Amino acid sequence: MRANASDADVLFAARVSTQGEQTLEAAQDETLDASRSKGLINYLMRDRHGSPFEHNSMTFYVQAPIFVFREFMRHRMASYNEESGRYRELNPVFYVPGPDRNLVQVGKAGAYDFLPGTAEQTALVDSEVRAVCSAAYSSYQNMLDAGVAREVARIVLPVTIYSSMYVTMNARSLMNFLSLRTKREGTHFPSFPQREIEMVAEKMENFWVDLMPLTAETFNGNGRVAP
Repeated sequence: MRANASDADVLFAARVSTQGEQTLEAAQDETLDASRSKGLINYLMRDRHGSPFEHNSMTFYVQAPIFVFREFMRHRMASYNEESGRYRELNPVFYVPGPDRNLVQVGKAGAYDFLPGTAEQTALVDSEVRAVCSAAYSSYQNMLDAGVAREVARIVLPVTIYSSMYVTMNARSLMNFLSLRTKREGTHFPSFPQREIEMVAEKMENFWVDLMPLTAETFNGNGRVAP
């Protein structure tokens, strides 16, 4: 991960509205009054003054199955660069749900839960996914060996194959992403993300908490609503 992001970025951006050029001098001073800083960030978060949270940048390197990337692309407040199956041969790395992955959907769309599958269901998912992935990659290799272009050969590969990409966003965009792609108690607007993208979101949040602890704390304290 590469980042240029801190709680100070939020404070300096917010204070320019009342202090103007004086914030240029304050930006040279890395010491922050913890109580005043937390109070201001909480005010911005609570009253949804979002623009001060945009003056920072975080770039994440993400490796995940393509079906997870398709959910990422629904968030149009980030910049993406993904590896290309047109220009490189894709590696035979596939996602196979582990035995701890819940398999049974209970409830209706928008308000459902997932429960553990039976031993038979878990074994079936494992064997079927492995069989399909193995057969698909074998077909992919056969076409490449016959001289077929990579951009054509790749069409047989399932969305469970891994890809990689860089994702760049600011804290405001990240909070919007986290509010939708994590399921947490105490949120003002409960979300029901697919577990695989939630796992990625949790790792991204862990990095962010270290960079911007006050912002992360107030985000949680105000019901995980993006400003």
